[in-house]
Amino acid sequence: MTGERASRGASPRPPGTFKVGSIAGSDVLVSSSWFLIAGLIAVITAPAIKSAEPGLGGLAYVGGLALAVLLYLSVLVHEASHALVARRFGLPVSHITLQFFGGMTSIEAEPERPRQEFWISVVGPLSSLAVSAVAFLAHLVVSGGLIGLALSGLAWTNLFVGIVNLVPGLPLDGGRVLKAIVWGISGDTHRGTIVAAWVGRVVALLAFGWPLLASKVIHQPPSVFDFIFAGVISMFLWSGATSALESAKVRSRLPHLVARDLARRTLTVPGDLPLAEAVRRAQDAQAGGIVTVTAAGVPVGVVNEAALMSVPPERRAWVPTSSVARTLEEGLRLPAGIGGEDLIRAISARPAGEYLLLDPDGSIFGVLSTADVDRAFRAHA
Repeated sequence: MTGERASRGASPRPPGTFKVGSIAGSDVLVSSSWFLIAGLIAVITAPAIKSAEPGLGGLAYVGGLALAVLLYLSVLVHEASHALVARRFGLPVSHITLQFFGGMTSIEAEPERPRQEFWISVVGPLSSLAVSAVAFLAHLVVSGGLIGLALSGLAWTNLFVGIVNLVPGLPLDGGRVLKAIVWGISGDTHRGTIVAAWVGRVVALLAFGWPLLASKVIHQPPSVFDFIFAGVISMFLWSGATSALESAKVRSRLPHLVARDLARRTLTVPGDLPLAEAVRRAQDAQAGGIVTVTAAGVPVGVVNEAALMSVPPERRAWVPTSSVARTLEEGLRLPAGIGGEDLIRAISARPAGEYLLLDPDGSIFGVLSTADVDRAFRAHA
């Protein structure tokens, strides 16, 4: 059972989940896979519950389900701590998801400084260790019966979750702590991610060989279940580390993307001007973008290249330019100096074929085509 947090752009609710509440404005979701792990916990813990309370019979499985809920409430504490600290630093949190392997907090923006990355990441494992400590202390008072069993399970599980999540390799919280440290020393967030991702891959390989290593320590041969469990955990860690590594490589290319450098020369025309005439003027001016304006010169639309090409040349003389222009709604006007991840977030938040770029004084600088952004990104790749 692990805790995890993901930093990314605004994300929709994951499929196969349903909302059970909210914490600090963030939805708490439960994945359908949770019922599978809850059932497994009930089956595995039922014999221990029957031993603690011999008269329960079949109700021991109900007690197992209650224990599963209790354990996942402690996972919720782990994830909620991520969310609360992220919000404290001004980062939006869309939702917390409880799933098969534990939980995940979806943070919709990347931390801007290493200090933020460090505290958002480390607070999760520290919360789990705190829950473990409280449960251990409570177990000293109540050590018998179902309550004692629940406290013991809560203590040992959270101790395991806290320690494992401090392992310095992505996608674990400890990997993000390592990323923050490397970022703080080098001043390069991408280098921090790459180092933590490679350490995460090493951790994945060690996890795969753990059953053999453990057998040398306890002098007991590993079971088939030990190898299956180690294989699943190893695959989870390897895929998470690999995803982080690829993401770092992609993000390292983004600073090369600056809207001003990719802007097309732009022609402004009245919206009622025949399309054929607008195209002719654009060709004469060697302009790659056409913006429709009011009589006062206020931009109101940007011509969509795909819509323009769909109009046959013989009909363009009878079609107003405004008919193939997209109205400049919110999000379609961007500052000419925008670049990097800010540019990608802007065009992802408001998908379109073209955007109007404006200088700081509000004057038209040019038109940005997403096709040009894609080509520039591939060129830098």
